[in-house]
Amino acid sequence: MNIRPSAAIRQNYNEIADMCRKTSEPVFLTKNGEGDLVVMDIETYNRREKMLKLREELLSVEESRLNGSKGYSVEEVVSIMRNAVRGAEKHGT
Repeated sequence: MNIRPSAAIRQNYNEIADMCRKTSEPVFLTKNGEGDLVVMDIETYNRREKMLKLREELLSVEESRLNGSKGYSVEEVVSIMRNAVRGAEKHGT
């Protein structure tokens, strides 16, 4: 875990930015000895956001399943996918 005082971002921006990119880990900034901000490179941020969205979707699907929502069998999914492929082939997509 990388922890730096908040003044470090002003004094060593490039060093902190390089550290974020190289490690793909956030840097925690403190102010008066207390946690204040978290800094990370944009690729790491985007990857984490996508992962969180996927987890939300999976949780929603699992909650629906637990509440009695009908799912699909493996055979039904295979059939749906084959029909989609055939339809795409017919339309040249």
